[in-house]
Amino acid sequence: MIPAVLPTYNRAPLAFVSGTGSWLLAEDGTRYLDLGGGIAVNALGHAHPALVKALTDQAQKLWHVSNVYRIPEQEHLAQMLVDRTFADTVFFTNSGTETAELAIKMARKFHYEAGHPERIEFLSFEGAFHGRSTAAIAAAGSEKMVKGYGPLMPGFRQLKWPTSTEDHDAIRAAITDRTCAVIIEPIQGEGGIRVVPDQCLKGLRDLCDSTGTLLIFDEVQCGMGRTGKLFAHEWAGVTPDIMMVAKGIGGGFPLGAVLATERAAAGMTAGSHGSTYGGNPLACAVGAAVLDIVGDDAFLADVSRKAALFRQGLESLVARHPKVFEAVRGQGLMLGLKCKAANTEVVKAGYAAGVLTVAAADNVLRLLPALNITEADITEALARLDRAASAVSSTI
Repeated sequence: MIPAVLPTYNRAPLAFVSGTGSWLLAEDGTRYLDLGGGIAVNALGHAHPALVKALTDQAQKLWHVSNVYRIPEQEHLAQMLVDRTFADTVFFTNSGTETAELAIKMARKFHYEAGHPERIEFLSFEGAFHGRSTAAIAAAGSEKMVKGYGPLMPGFRQLKWPTSTEDHDAIRAAITDRTCAVIIEPIQGEGGIRVVPDQCLKGLRDLCDSTGTLLIFDEVQCGMGRTGKLFAHEWAGVTPDIMMVAKGIGGGFPLGAVLATERAAAGMTAGSHGSTYGGNPLACAVGAAVLDIVGDDAFLADVSRKAALFRQGLESLVARHPKVFEAVRGQGLMLGLKCKAANTEVVKAGYAAGVLTVAAADNVLRLLPALNITEADITEALARLDRAASAVSSTI
């Protein structure tokens, strides 16, 4: 008999009733140190007082109005994002998947309006994850994502993950007069915490500029301070034409955004796209509170400092458990442990040790803690991961 909740998730036997900072309290009273962060969503942990205040203050005034009208809270958050990024304009959504839909539409509409309706093809990369809509799974192309869903939306080709000159030569060869855009995550999350080298992002920017192709960065998971910069691409000193943002931007409240240059967004005129809930006053009030904190240079510097501390501890953990772990990956507080043992077994051992992590592809254990995690919690996290690794090691 099918349960009331559609069984599309392989859920762990845990349920939580409250959270504070980096900690969650389960129904049975057990406290868990959360290193998954709702998969990079809870950028400021649980029940952050500034976010609670922003939400409750706005809830007492106005929850929702249609985008038929001006929404001052939306305008305020859009201006904050424009002031801090490459972008000239912003469209608000409710999720990362919705940002993928608009990014794809925006890129195709750009070329259509520029007199090149034939430029509809996107180049994406193996291991990518851009959401679960029909367009997003077509962009990713993996069997796990597309099997059983019938004909895919046409116009997507997957290339090898770029790490070398040879890979860039292949990308250059793949661009034709039908190519619309290149879409890439500066750091793959679901794909196994794989970082695109700075020189590769620079090479992609140059290649797109020379061929008239748009460059789309998917920063749904790696953005919003996760790497110690507001957005991960800033480390490479390049900017995209279009960028997808979600997860951490709402700190746990459903919110996403597509950021774009004026040129890339030129085709998106009145009536070309819409969203019932996107950019409503509640979401934008919380998003502004998140950005006020995460966008601060001192806060971002502290993320980098704590990330270095955490990574040093993880390197030591790998050295102590060579049968369980192979290496540390990632950047900032978007870290991964490449496992020798099954990553799912390490996740389960973590439950017993009171620490929450997330599995990813390539047998990687994802660590996506709150950006404001304390040093004491980092020390505790390393101790609990050590206990989990010892438990797994004893069975090998």
